[in-house]
Amino acid sequence: MAFTVGQVYNAKEELAMASKFPYVRIFQAALEQSSVELNDLAGVEVPWSRPTAELLGGKDFSHFSAVCWLFGRYLYEILQYPIGLVESCWGGTPVEAWSSQRALLKCGLKSSVSSVLYNQLPVQSNFWDDISAAWDSSVLWNSMIHPLLNMTITGAIWYQGEANVDHNRDKYNCSFPAMIDDWRIAFHEGSDGQTALDFPFGFVQLSTWHNNSQDGFREIRWHQTADYGFAPNERMKNTFMAVAIDLPDEKSPWGSIHPRYKQDVAYRLVLGARAVAYGEKNVSFQGPFPTQGLLNQSFISIVFNQDISASLDDDFFEVCCSANKMCGTDQSWLPVPIIKQGSDYVILSISPCPTEQIAAVRYLWKDWPCKFKACPIYSSDEVLPAPPFILYRSSN
Repeated sequence: MAFTVGQVYNAKEELAMASKFPYVRIFQAALEQSSVELNDLAGVEVPWSRPTAELLGGKDFSHFSAVCWLFGRYLYEILQYPIGLVESCWGGTPVEAWSSQRALLKCGLKSSVSSVLYNQLPVQSNFWDDISAAWDSSVLWNSMIHPLLNMTITGAIWYQGEANVDHNRDKYNCSFPAMIDDWRIAFHEGSDGQTALDFPFGFVQLSTWHNNSQDGFREIRWHQTADYGFAPNERMKNTFMAVAIDLPDEKSPWGSIHPRYKQDVAYRLVLGARAVAYGEKNVSFQGPFPTQGLLNQSFISIVFNQDISASLDDDFFEVCCSANKMCGTDQSWLPVPIIKQGSDYVILSISPCPTEQIAAVRYLWKDWPCKFKACPIYSSDEVLPAPPFILYRSSN
């Protein structure tokens, strides 16, 4: 989220348009931390302002968020009334730093647990090896969220997760939705009920980092949805998700963990906001997701909840081939090709795994599965990619 407008693709064009949107006002909290909850911001980086190229661009990773700005600009073009954007973000931070003690305790995370803050990285540096300091939990909630609680807000968007791939990763399916719940209660109470108790919350499912490796991104992507694979869901109501797994950027000057395709991210978030936050009808904001998987003697049929556009590729689906139905290691999984597609389904070959040994099927279960906008399954208009998913075989 801290990636600035000046760092995106076609940044010059984006910055040149800034002054054309005087009714999209921006505010940016300064980077501060606190061991106690503050009632006022310790610092303001950008007071309420009309957008300018200087305010949106500025220094890399320290001026206005590209995703935040583009989201607001696209939304204004649809709604045609003033939009206020409040940026409060710090790159490379874990979810625990943004969570209150209440939220952390609900997930069994103690207040003494330290989080880690990662520097903004130069080109070719190793993200996880460049650790600058240890952060206590809640220090950014205390300083950069709690002071904002008396504002009346319409909703929030969130782009985070990389810093949790090696820090409380297996708790993220609790810590992230718990943080959302807690923010909703806190903003509702802090605004004397003017902020909705269930205000819409949008988030970006992680893109990619290292190619041909497994660094924990696939698990975090799943946990971002509370292990449902899609949003909104029963655990995360009134949420919406922008899938970014098909937007890798291997040649990004800031390292592949910082892809420059923020226009696509913001556009997908806006689709979710229009449908969930603003209640627009007939706005498609979710990529295809399976409704059922049917196992035959020689193939698996995956049926989706909408019409799809699919390509016949070999490396994106895998089956767990295990005599004892244990799927805990990657060695249990075998790639299987798509051999046929229909309007809302694909058929997978299961050879050479015996039918009785197939325990599950999964899709895009890699940190970097696809080339740019080249995953095999999209919505029928080829706009929204299907997110990663895993389906387990029924015990019946």
